[in-house]
Amino acid sequence: MPEKSFAQALNDHIPSEFAAHQAYLAAAIYYDDLTMPRMASFFYRQALEERDHAMMIVRYLLDIEAEVTIPAVTGPKNGFADIVEPVRISLEQERKVTEQFNELTAIARAANDFQGEQFLQWFLKEQVEEVALMGDLLTVVERAKDMPLEIEEFLAREGFGEEEDDPTAPPVAGAH
Repeated sequence: MPEKSFAQALNDHIPSEFAAHQAYLAAAIYYDDLTMPRMASFFYRQALEERDHAMMIVRYLLDIEAEVTIPAVTGPKNGFADIVEPVRISLEQERKVTEQFNELTAIARAANDFQGEQFLQWFLKEQVEEVALMGDLLTVVERAKDMPLEIEEFLAREGFGEEEDDPTAPPVAGAH
């Protein structure tokens, strides 16, 4: 059984994943309201992915027989200044979550929790991809902020954010 401090750190991280879910949902709704269906779809997918990340942590905690706590989550920003702001906020959020996963890995390593550290490896890899994805999207949105149809065209042409599910991902609690 891992150190209580690592299990507690994982529990403490769950709200970050649910907060990211809600932030992406707010962005998706914003773009949906602007009739930007590709951007909306991208952010709806991101929201589901963040929810799944939280549930992967829940599944891991259940598997190691640790207590799971689901705390309240601070609501996301609603209403944005322009079409760039949600992407900028998302990139900042992904960078923050990367730091959090680095801290979690340090906690697992310090506790000699090798299974916990191994569990986090997928998330570390995922964060590299997420930061790069949001960084690229921010570049595109900043360039075309006055031409939203160009952004939609880019997403359609490049299949941006439509990658297949990763078979190496940890199991999601509640999934079959």
